[in-house]
Amino acid sequence: MNIRQKRQRLCFTIEGLNSFATVLYFNYLYFFLQAKFGFSDKANLAVAALLGLCYAVSSWQAGRLAQRWGYFTALKLGFGIMAGALLIGAQLGSATGEIIAAVVATLGMCFTWPVLEALISENETPDRVPSAVGIYNIIWAATNAVAFFIGGMLIEKLGYHSIFYIPMGIFIAQFALTRWLEKMPPPAVMENHSAWPRDANHPGPARAKMFQQLAWLANPFAYIAINTLIAVLPGVAAKFQLTPMFAGFACSLWGFVRLAAFVALWRWPGWHYRFRWLVTAFSALVLSFAAILIVPSLVAVLVAQLFFGAAIGLIYYSSLFYSMAASDTKSEHGGIHEAAIGAGNCLGPAVGAASLQFLPQFASSGVIAVSVLLLCGLGGMAAVWKRGIKNEIAKTG
Repeated sequence: MNIRQKRQRLCFTIEGLNSFATVLYFNYLYFFLQAKFGFSDKANLAVAALLGLCYAVSSWQAGRLAQRWGYFTALKLGFGIMAGALLIGAQLGSATGEIIAAVVATLGMCFTWPVLEALISENETPDRVPSAVGIYNIIWAATNAVAFFIGGMLIEKLGYHSIFYIPMGIFIAQFALTRWLEKMPPPAVMENHSAWPRDANHPGPARAKMFQQLAWLANPFAYIAINTLIAVLPGVAAKFQLTPMFAGFACSLWGFVRLAAFVALWRWPGWHYRFRWLVTAFSALVLSFAAILIVPSLVAVLVAQLFFGAAIGLIYYSSLFYSMAASDTKSEHGGIHEAAIGAGNCLGPAVGAASLQFLPQFASSGVIAVSVLLLCGLGGMAAVWKRGIKNEIAKTG
């Protein structure tokens, strides 16, 4: 095994641990707030909106700072901040204190994902970037789904403090692994044979830029749906009388479907730069999101998750692929990608919470409002595509 392979495997290990730890803490934080402080769906949505706002504002700047300070400095800072925030959060006994700890942990997380996204494609030739991005997506999606699946079981067996101490221990381990990675000799820069990935579907720069814009528009809306769903999962569990353990089992299905979608998209490049794939995924996202939260049947919820996971998989994969495929400032572009995720994480829960605040007499007002917001995103994506096609016709005409 050469030094490049060793470094890449270590990067993927750190990435997988980061996904597991952050999902275990942030996804089950809402169950913790409900169980300990009696938070309603509206209150949990407000917390989710706050954390999303912090992530959106900080990720872009964190990506730029990482480009300036160095990747390893940024990673160690991020893991240190998250470990410290969770250590403090485990000792607190007030809702306000827990929310502040979560905000600090979110700020720390901003220094990790843009850098990890950059590291996996740094010094790679463009024709190798799609494979690296594919492996990256599969690893984080796998550990994400596993953490979501077993998180409720850990809570029931070990108590709610497990969502603090287990991730904290993982962050400390990641700090140590980052120091090890930092001491490894850097790999040689591979010769760049092409300005674009070797992809039969790859168009010229203008259309490639349009697809990057389409994906950057679609991905925040995907996270509008994801973060809204995660924030109200305690309410979904209560509706179907599920314990945290069985809520984790039943409501993590979409995560495993997303993983399967990542594997398929990694192995088959036919979706690259095909608008019909993006628009179909977005349409499925809108319908499946509404079904999961409105339909009063657990079986229907499970079926809807199949479409939800597949749609989320293609939209996320598109965003990261088009961001990394032809970028020289990779952590900065990774920061833009993560900031877009944060914008979606903020906007969806904020709209849901506002709807429940002003229309409390309608139990589904939050879901309907977010669904309408998603439809606006679908319209926006169609408008970007139409404008791009018009510009192409004008240039060729």
